[in-house]
Amino acid sequence: MSARVVRDFGRVHGGAPEGVWAAPGRVNLIGEHTDYNDGFALPMALPQTAVLAARRRPDGLLRLHSAQGDGGVTELRVADLAPGTVPGWARYPAGVVWALRARGLPVGGADLHLDSTVPTGAGLSSSAALECAVAVAYAELYGLGLGRPELARVAQYAENAFAGVPCGVMDQMASVCCAEGSALHLDSRSLEVRQVPFDLGGHGLRLLVLDTGVKHDLADGAYAALRAGCERAARLLGLPALRDLGEPELPAALGRLPAELVPLVRHVVTENARVARAVELLTAGGPGALGPLLTAGHASLRDDYGVSCPEADLAVEAAVAAGALGARMTGGGFGGSVIALVRADGAAAVAGAVADAFAAAGFGAPAVLEAVPSAGARRIG
Repeated sequence: MSARVVRDFGRVHGGAPEGVWAAPGRVNLIGEHTDYNDGFALPMALPQTAVLAARRRPDGLLRLHSAQGDGGVTELRVADLAPGTVPGWARYPAGVVWALRARGLPVGGADLHLDSTVPTGAGLSSSAALECAVAVAYAELYGLGLGRPELARVAQYAENAFAGVPCGVMDQMASVCCAEGSALHLDSRSLEVRQVPFDLGGHGLRLLVLDTGVKHDLADGAYAALRAGCERAARLLGLPALRDLGEPELPAALGRLPAELVPLVRHVVTENARVARAVELLTAGGPGALGPLLTAGHASLRDDYGVSCPEADLAVEAAVAAGALGARMTGGGFGGSVIALVRADGAAAVAGAVADAFAAAGFGAPAVLEAVPSAGARRIG
């Protein structure tokens, strides 16, 4: 894709870019809605990436073009960037430039051309991939000297304060910090990370991503309401965050909370425990044993957190019935994708069973791709 992006950059902006960068989407193996509770997660980067060709401008203009856009160029003055002023996809890259300037960093304008293979609206962090591609490119172009966790924080701030999505930091940390062949054990409070080997092929396994086709928009208020509920529960319990509540203390803590907060807290605490168990299993070399954890995590997201949908529930049910070792929705929910851990020789049967179940239910056919643990954001040209 690098050569195509360079060619298209020249067609749109004239001349050659100073470089080409790529940042991946992600799937989260386990640890959903834990990051904004200072908790733990276990994502991995996808082979699908947002690719960015970029060149600095001396005149303070930011000129944005996307191969997935309407063909037009969005032209903005860097000095005028402010939350709520940029619509559509352009708010993600523009937000990163704004966030860097909000930190007092000496960044100016640029010509940017983006081309992404990360499916949008599928819960695979297409927005974080865009943000992180811009963050790593600007860091290099302008010599900012920011470390990977700092770049993730910048990208998260852009999504929170500029794009208006109150997400945690997991998506951005996965996009910038993941390593090929590994899952990323993330502590969302300290931003400490550990690469955990995730050798699917060596164990005769594959991880399928089943896109339900139900588009989600985390800026629609439901996500913000869940986060606010968790923060309220932590205050009522006298805790800095729900991450500070362990499983042994959970029953007593639930008895001190209003009924509407009980299922939220139960999910976060048990999900953190599932992350810890998943890391133990992978460290011991047993990726196939993750299956029951995935399915249990989906039940918690469905029944306690209330972020699943009929299509995702059906995909999980059909995949497990067809021989998947485990399956669950991945991402923020309200649509998006399901991951299914399958034996390599049974992958086609599982995908076919989910497609058949969708057809019988009158749902559109799910798109299927394979999740391969891939590298994080990097310069590619």
